[in-house]
This record gives sequence, C-alpha cells and structure tokens, in this order.
Amino acid sequence: MAYLLVSKKNTNTKKYSIMRNSSIIFSTAVLLFIISGFSSGSTTTLQKPKGVVAAVAADSTETNAKITKLSTPKLILYKKGALATYYADKFNGRKTTSGERFHNAKYTAAHMKLPLGTLVRVTNENNGKFVDVKVNDRGPYSKTLEIDLTKKAYMEIASNKNSGSFKVKIELLDKKQS
Repeated sequence: MAYLLVSKKNTNTKKYSIMRNSSIIFSTAVLLFIISGFSSGSTTTLQKPKGVVAAVAADSTETNAKITKLSTPKLILYKKGALATYYADKFNGRKTTSGERFHNAKYTAAHMKLPLGTLVRVTNENNGKFVDVKVNDRGPYSKTLEIDLTKKAYMEIASNKNSGSFKVKIELLDKKQS
C-alpha cells in the first residue's frame, strides 16, 4: 500500500508541473500577441481620399506646414441658373426611388433626369458655396424646380437660411480622374 501512495504523489506532482508549464506557455503567447499589436502579419495601406483639394503634412516638432495639392475631380457642367429647394422633414425615414432610406442629415438629392447614383456638385450662384451630393431619388415634381437637396446640404450653401429656393449651378463629378 505504501508503494501506491508514493506513486500517487508523483502523478500529482507531474500533473501540477505540466499545468504550470502550460500556463507559462499560454501566458507567454498572450503577452507576445499583445506586444505585436494584434497583428495578423499583413499590413494595410491607407488610400488617399478622392476629391480632397489640399492636404497638410506637419510634424509635431515642425512649425511650418507643407501644403500638397491633390488632384481635383473633373467637373462637367450640367445646368446654370437652376432652382434648388430642399426636402420637407416629413420624408425622413421613407424609401427613396433607389431603395435607400431618406435622411435630411445626409448629402443626397432628387433629380428627375440624372441617373441614380450620380455624384453632383451644386454651387450657389450668389455666394459661390458648393456641396457634393449623390442623386438617389426622383423629383422635384415641378416644372420650375430642378433639384431637391437634403436640408443639411441646402443649409450649407444657402445665403439666406429662410429662403425656400435659390439659383444654383449643377455640375457632374466625373468618376474618371485625369
């Protein structure tokens, strides 16, 4: 019987030793994973955003910022002197013609003839302010109005926030960068 007790002590000691070694290996693996920054081994590169006019590159120790010009999108004139208005709040949450949900806080527009998904630059002819929007709906259903903007886009370029419409220049943003 004494022989069996001794062998039990040795097995428990071996089990404890194996558990201790595996916990050290696991802890080391977790530590290396954390130090490596959860990296999968592949690196990703960031793409330059399209349509940005200028980028500022400055170091924290550098006082003079270097300005680099990026390519501007090619604009194709669609119409000058067109009347723009904005959507009423009652349309929030409704589906547009493209199937997307309408939100007055986004940069979208409605146009009767332009293809859905077209990117358009709308410029206020009075003050020169412009906004880029995506056509995702049909409208306005009026012979005098050319384009319906979301409230956010409209207020961004409006001279008089209380006006219901103003004259704009509509330009198509060419997808091909030259």
